[in-house]
Amino acid sequence: MTQSFKRRKGKRERVINWGEVYYITLREAGRERAEAVAQLISTLPIQIVPVDLELTKQAAEFKAFKRMSYSDCFAAALAKLKKAELVTGDEEFKQIANEIKIFWIS
Repeated sequence: MTQSFKRRKGKRERVINWGEVYYITLREAGRERAEAVAQLISTLPIQIVPVDLELTKQAAEFKAFKRMSYSDCFAAALAKLKKAELVTGDEEFKQIANEIKIFWIS
């Protein structure tokens, strides 16, 4: 799971590509489990950031010139626009490591 977060006034703000989490859970574990995961996510201290034109444009710029999935381009775009740190273990992000701050996990 790719996540982006930053600290503000002692709280973490984090975005999860909710749709990606939902469809993968739905496909691999069924609707009941996907709904349970969606409910769990809604209880976490995170902010789901809606997609707007500015975010979409930045994601499209990454997609046009990088070999990344479109959903990963949105995670990268959010990190860039919010000047946030992207937390990931996905090797796909190495190609933009000079454009955004990345915290690598294994």
